[in-house]
Amino acid sequence: MRGKGLIVTIDGPAGSGKSSVAKRLASEIGFSFLDTGAMYRCVTLACLRKEMDLGQLQQVANIASQVQIEFFADKVVLDGEDVSEAIRTPTVTKSIWAIADNTAVRESMVAAQRRWTAGRDAVTEGRDQGTIAFPDAECKIFLTATPEERARRRVSQLLELGVDISYEEVLEMQNQRDRQDTQRESGGLKPATDSIMVWTDGMTGDEVLQRLVTIVGSKRTPEMNSMTEQPLQHKPHLMPR
Repeated sequence: MRGKGLIVTIDGPAGSGKSSVAKRLASEIGFSFLDTGAMYRCVTLACLRKEMDLGQLQQVANIASQVQIEFFADKVVLDGEDVSEAIRTPTVTKSIWAIADNTAVRESMVAAQRRWTAGRDAVTEGRDQGTIAFPDAECKIFLTATPEERARRRVSQLLELGVDISYEEVLEMQNQRDRQDTQRESGGLKPATDSIMVWTDGMTGDEVLQRLVTIVGSKRTPEMNSMTEQPLQHKPHLMPR
């Protein structure tokens, strides 16, 4: 039986590559992976589909408490539907700030994140993982890059999804998101005082991954390293309500 799991938090601004490298890191070291940004995106998508006024804070919070979010090995499922691509569209990105600024939604999401990671070795990524969600995490990483580099990466990601959008538009949206994230009263974007800063400009995805693997390895105790990791099962991880 495994007791308290090792939590690795990866925070950083939009377009820093957190989601992709965090998922690869979890797979590489045999940990579970929690994409907290996808949770907020799912709530945003659910509200947009219901044509809700995102300024109606309590109604939005009610939706957040009702939706069922599942994480599979390669997809995000919202109320039984694969929304892996739908939650990454510019439409959702433009509106997610209203969901992320909703204090009741954030409290609900953070509580669900803590329940999900209980007893697990897990890699979590987002904006407030090392500061709010898991302030006592054993390994905290703040992943970032220059705004220009992050915008270029985001354009490439969107093109792969079939979304034709200009670099200038992505950069403007990203800068606005950065301002909103850093100025947020609850769960604002900032590195934890004990987090390790990793700048990824000029680094390949493989180089970033190996840097993170080294960091996590330095945080593991001999007892943790001697444990035999259980193979990951390709089954959904249901976010508890």
